Amino acid sequence: MDLAEAPARAPRTAAAYKSSYKPIWCPGCGDFSVLSAITKALAKLDLTPENVAVVSGIGCSSRIPAYTSCYGFHGVHGRALAAATGLKVARPDLTVLVTGGDGDGYSIGGNHFLHACRRNVDLTYVVMDNHVYGMTKGQPSPTTEPDWDSKLSPGGTGVRAFHPLVIALASGANFVARAFSGDPNGTAEVIAQAIVHPGFSFVEVLSPCVTFRPEQRDWKDAVHPAPVEATDDPARAARRIMTDDGFNLGVLYKGNRAPYKGYPAPARAGVADLEKEFEL
Repeated sequence: MDLAEAPARAPRTAAAYKSSYKPIWCPGCGDFSVLSAITKALAKLDLTPENVAVVSGIGCSSRIPAYTSCYGFHGVHGRALAAATGLKVARPDLTVLVTGGDGDGYSIGGNHFLHACRRNVDLTYVVMDNHVYGMTKGQPSPTTEPDWDSKLSPGGTGVRAFHPLVIALASGANFVARAFSGDPNGTAEVIAQAIVHPGFSFVEVLSPCVTFRPEQRDWKDAVHPAPVEATDDPARAARRIMTDDGFNLGVLYKGNRAPYKGYPAPARAGVADLEKEFEL
């Protein structure tokens, strides 16, 4: 049969990006939907699984690389962005996704978050934010409300909550968005846009922890589409984000800063060049 007559390959479905491992999150965890959204986004873009790398740190949400059929790297606590940055610079041909939670990304990984935004390497960071350390039994995280009362923080921490969207914008992220795990299709659309947008893309996904923050089930009634379209003006985006109620969904900022290109590849040495180094 002539190659021109060969049947076209059917588009990949979300199932093509799922591994055989069964997720072990708590029943009702929002991370199930985020995993579904990620695989739907990859299918929407019809990316080749072996050309995608998913990098993570430590925490419930950081288990995602094992649940995909893509290449994955499960790193140490807070260092996912450092590993992903090195990978993308060394292999710019790969689509690099980073997944994690608010504890991993904003506490021990906070410094890497700032500088990943600043460097603007072309990768996508998806953070599942549930305002708590879910894997280690419910300690307050950087995004926990200061008055949240719990057995581990009676009366609350009294510490102002970290505002990741503001920090991302101020630090130089080229794409800033928020999604909700209760809307996996909407989340998939946002993640797909983040992947194709050049530079460092940051997507905060509100992902309820039904075990330690059961009141977050009410987020489904609090979230709403952002009342304005995305802007490429950082000053306008800053005003919108600073007055945000924490539940506006959608793409808030699409910048036009050129992504980091990395250093030029060193010239390859031939056999003759190597032999010269060993001449007596």
